[in-house]
Amino acid sequence: MSETLPGPLTRAGTMAGRSLRISRRNTDALITSLMLPVMLMLIFVYFFGGAIDTGVPHSSYVTYVVPGVLLLCAGFGSASTAVAVSEDMKNGIIDRFRSLDIGGTTVLAGHVAASTVRNLLSTTVVLGVALLIGFRPTATLTGWLTALAVLLAYIVALSWLSAAIGLLAKTPEAAGGFTFLMSFLPYPSSAFVPVDSMPSWLHGFADHQPITPAIESLRALLLNQPAGNAPWIALTWAGGLLLVAIGLSGVLFRVRTR
Repeated sequence: MSETLPGPLTRAGTMAGRSLRISRRNTDALITSLMLPVMLMLIFVYFFGGAIDTGVPHSSYVTYVVPGVLLLCAGFGSASTAVAVSEDMKNGIIDRFRSLDIGGTTVLAGHVAASTVRNLLSTTVVLGVALLIGFRPTATLTGWLTALAVLLAYIVALSWLSAAIGLLAKTPEAAGGFTFLMSFLPYPSSAFVPVDSMPSWLHGFADHQPITPAIESLRALLLNQPAGNAPWIALTWAGGLLLVAIGLSGVLFRVRTR
């Protein structure tokens, strides 16, 4: 057992290191993934913040919007995994890996691990800028750890889902369209405005899509407010997405490489 277990883990670590080196060389994409969420947060806070009523007394808009931006950051950063996986499939590197007895799960796990590292870096940048412009979290240690668990669960789940999309897409350009979907999903949620302020026909989707409970969880945990069942609902969504994404990735990888 001790002789076989390190093999897949070591290979996944090697694949993650490879993906991170590719990201480091792709400077434009790395800067975009780091700065776009920051720019969106600054736009919402300084351009629109004064005109948006969140219904929360004695609370600046930056306090309301930061949890949503963190999820937007996670979605946008994870979506780049789809392009990376699609490029691997197009360039034929997967065939070379298979000749070295490196399985599809190992390759995809490496992409997901690299995506997680990139996302944690961009999340740290966003949170640092948010503190500079007035965000003042009051979370306890337990609140911070729970918020990190929720955010990390979504990063991993969305990264695996992106890997599946990368296998499904025929070209890296088509896979890049998934970035738009991940960037759009936080908007019909409670990320930037309360759901009650939206048209009534949109309430059902906004209340029951996977991003909303994650945002509500982060908002409550970071501000040391009652979170109710939101964290459990968020983790359930993330776990369900993860299971579906891993299963779908396995099927798609076998189909694409047979």
